[in-house]
Amino acid sequence: MREMATSSEHETRALGEKIASLVRPGDVILLIGELGTGKTVLAKGIAQGLGIKEKVLSPTFTILKEYAGKIPLYHLDAYRLDGPRDLQDLGLEEYLEGGVLLVEWGDRVCRYFTADYLEIRIDWGGPESARRIALVSESETWRRRLDTLDLGGDLID
Repeated sequence: MREMATSSEHETRALGEKIASLVRPGDVILLIGELGTGKTVLAKGIAQGLGIKEKVLSPTFTILKEYAGKIPLYHLDAYRLDGPRDLQDLGLEEYLEGGVLLVEWGDRVCRYFTADYLEIRIDWGGPESARRIALVSESETWRRRLDTLDLGGDLID
């Protein structure tokens, strides 16, 4: 597990860009946090890190939004889903083959996936724009990747 703090939207987005350097086709990333903690901000950073130029918005009403980048990004909002059964109905297996699946409100559907996913927990970190972010995975593959994550001077590790 890697834990860090960000003090602004800019730093949260920068962290997303760094996480994007770790992803591979077929990866699943679950974003977990309360309303307003920065799940979509982090998603924007991941998209930017994948070279996506299109404006990234929360897919709350569309449920799933596709973006073309170095690796296709499938941005899913699970808030309105009733659980893993709804994911099956979306046919997510097709998306997992060639792209990265990024799921906001991932705690609502985590039972659907094998343990080979990255869970990103975002919590309030004090002042209004501060966040505590934990990168967690039971997967040895993800643990090795997280060990290579260079946070530089922008973030507190």
